[in-house]
Amino acid sequence: MTIKGFKSHPYIPNSVPQIQDEMLAELGLSSLEELHEQIPASLKLTQNMNLPKALGSEFELKKHVKQLLAKNRHCEENLNFLGAGCWQHYVPAICDEINSRGEFLTGYGGEMYNDFGRFQSLFEYQSMVGELVDMEVVNVPTMDWCQAAATSIRMASRMTGRKEALVPDLMDPEKFLVLKNYCGPDINLVRVGHDPVSGQLDLEDLASKLSEKSAAVYFENPSFLGFIQIHGQKISDLAHGVGAESIVGVDPSSLGVLTPPAQYGADIICGELQPLGMHMNYGGGQAGFMATRDEERYVMEFPSRLFGIVPTQKKGEYGFDDVAYDRTSFGNHREHGKEYVGTQSALWGITAGVYLASMGPLGMAELGQTILQKSLYAIERINGIKNVKGSRFQSIGFKEFVVDFTDTGKTVADINDALLSRGIFGGKDLSMDFPLLGQSALYCVTEIHAQEDIDCLVAALAEITG
Repeated sequence: MTIKGFKSHPYIPNSVPQIQDEMLAELGLSSLEELHEQIPASLKLTQNMNLPKALGSEFELKKHVKQLLAKNRHCEENLNFLGAGCWQHYVPAICDEINSRGEFLTGYGGEMYNDFGRFQSLFEYQSMVGELVDMEVVNVPTMDWCQAAATSIRMASRMTGRKEALVPDLMDPEKFLVLKNYCGPDINLVRVGHDPVSGQLDLEDLASKLSEKSAAVYFENPSFLGFIQIHGQKISDLAHGVGAESIVGVDPSSLGVLTPPAQYGADIICGELQPLGMHMNYGGGQAGFMATRDEERYVMEFPSRLFGIVPTQKKGEYGFDDVAYDRTSFGNHREHGKEYVGTQSALWGITAGVYLASMGPLGMAELGQTILQKSLYAIERINGIKNVKGSRFQSIGFKEFVVDFTDTGKTVADINDALLSRGIFGGKDLSMDFPLLGQSALYCVTEIHAQEDIDCLVAALAEITG
């Protein structure tokens, strides 16, 4: 294809300059570089890669890759207290058994004629997550919590016709960048401050920033820094007072002991499915979900697939299929889809369904109670170390908490290096992302941590900081 002397790239569509200019004009951008302005310069390739010569055989390649993988240090061999969005939970063997079945593992998105239980499995997953969060409609998973939160905000923007969303300042900075990238350039994100003692969202600051321009208020419970947000209903009421949607992000492993957001005013609930039967996979086992009430105005704004159950021509027989398929970018009106949706994490949805079916309501309650008790024990023990604050904020947390090492005179980086030499992965260093917290780290305790594991951590910290 040639246009005015310019030949298109053989592998890159729409690479002719005139077509690129038309697309940029439609997006309100002046250059392709503006599409990538959220990406730090340190991550951009500025020169050709220094690639080694091709290996001569499959055996050599396998040997080389195994040598590279052997450099990894993983949680099977080390004691791990890292969290911050990817948490170490126990994965029941049945989860791996089911999601490795061929009809699920290799079954891509398709229609009824090539489905072998996949549609029904996803419907069952949606039903169980809906019961967990107390909502009726749940989507086939997005790629991760970040995308689910960003899409939730865009849903609210389309529903309200407004272009502003309020978010907490104590949120994961990487998630904030994803939201900014996904919601830009038309939706503006406004940060809301927090109480410095409790960490709770500052309601006065929130009220002052809410207006007729606000499409939604987004907050997380538990928060990124672990503490439980106790003003959920007040936050939702303030949002609804100006006609905005209340969006709450949740860790589903907490809902066996915490009230689901639907019961304190949430209109859209989103979160991360990784705690529900997914290995960490070095940060790759992620899947996000969204949930709403069964109201047409919400259902028609979901960009991702939804599966429903319907009667067939045979009395007493039921089938499973897409709901309102045309609203998606898969449908017949592809260019009019609510948002573009590509490959989704359907396999992880099935896995989450297997996990929830195995645990049941009592199992989820026991899981939450166990995590909460172990977390509180860890905070109490760490708090006993000289010059160390076991919890930076005076709010009850769930499985994560901020440990303040400022008064020890040591940096979190030095402490983590010393822990690693003892076979322990310490907490996430917060000193760069949240400098106001000083030398603090985000620690995570789940059901996999025995009392002796926590005691081992405490002894190591006391020795390192003493």
